Amino acid sequence: MKKRQLEKSIDLRLNLKRFDGADSGTGIDENRTTDAGMSVEMKEFYSKVLIEEAGPNLIHNQFGVKRPIPKNNGKTISFRKYDSLPKAMKPLEEGVTPKGNKMNITEKSTTVNQYGDWIGLTDILQITTIDNNVVEATKLNGQQAGLTLDSVTRESLAGGTNVYYAPKSDGTAVLTRKNLDASCKITLELLIDVAAALKTAHAPKIDGSYVSIVHPYVAADIMKLEGWQDWQKYTTAENLFEGEIGKIAGIRFVETSEAKIWKDDTCPDGLAVFGTLVLGGNAYGVTEIEGGGLKHIIKQLGYGDDPLNQRSSVGWKATSAALRLIEQYMMRIESVTSKSAVVDAN
Repeated sequence: MKKRQLEKSIDLRLNLKRFDGADSGTGIDENRTTDAGMSVEMKEFYSKVLIEEAGPNLIHNQFGVKRPIPKNNGKTISFRKYDSLPKAMKPLEEGVTPKGNKMNITEKSTTVNQYGDWIGLTDILQITTIDNNVVEATKLNGQQAGLTLDSVTRESLAGGTNVYYAPKSDGTAVLTRKNLDASCKITLELLIDVAAALKTAHAPKIDGSYVSIVHPYVAADIMKLEGWQDWQKYTTAENLFEGEIGKIAGIRFVETSEAKIWKDDTCPDGLAVFGTLVLGGNAYGVTEIEGGGLKHIIKQLGYGDDPLNQRSSVGWKATSAALRLIEQYMMRIESVTSKSAVVDAN
């Protein structure tokens, strides 16, 4: 991912670096409880395992606006949106000062929540198995943390108000999710219309393009459209977004199996509906409490009420929240795929 994009976006992987360092001045988690006999090298090794496992799952967070809440400043943050000014079409009169204008501010607020989980280990497990169970537990924690925090953002974005439904194969327009059928797949015309809607809304581009977050099954349909470009044809590995696979209609596509899927009473009978997000810059915000990024917590045998050193644990916790800021800067396409009959909701 480009450094410039990292500076503009909220990539929670940066917060994982809070594991590193030797004191509070480096951002280390002061509340982490570890055994005094556990070496710095061991702590850093486990932390890096968690970083590597959690990082690739944070696809939905990478295009958000970063607004951390300073420590000890509560759990709520407000984002302020400044409305655009109307065109000043009236010519100025010589020597006459115009009336002027004022800023209109719209405020949106959200509250962060804390998420986390842990795995219990026993002394018997650790002395009788071949694998390093702390490392394996850390990997599982990292995967779970990444998927959880990514889903927190995804669920907020999936509630956006600008929805396009893929048309039926005969060109018939669809107006509700329930009326989609097995032929309703994403078309090139639909992607062009969505990009035009973002342009009309003056949505800023992200590194020169709009960006879509798409499920692999939907991506398989899009990659068959005329004009599709694999990423190697227009950029380099160093300039890729996390998960980027290609481009069409001025939209760069980022693939994740965690893209939103519905399969409930709002969907056509027996078919799952896939949500494909198409985003402009500054469309949404992701926030956390400073110092409350993803934390790796290891408690050694004998910690607390454990007189026979029988129990230990490996866990994680994090504070996170996501908020849609400018609805006009985000569009959602709902469609089906050839796999809609066999996949479940996520």
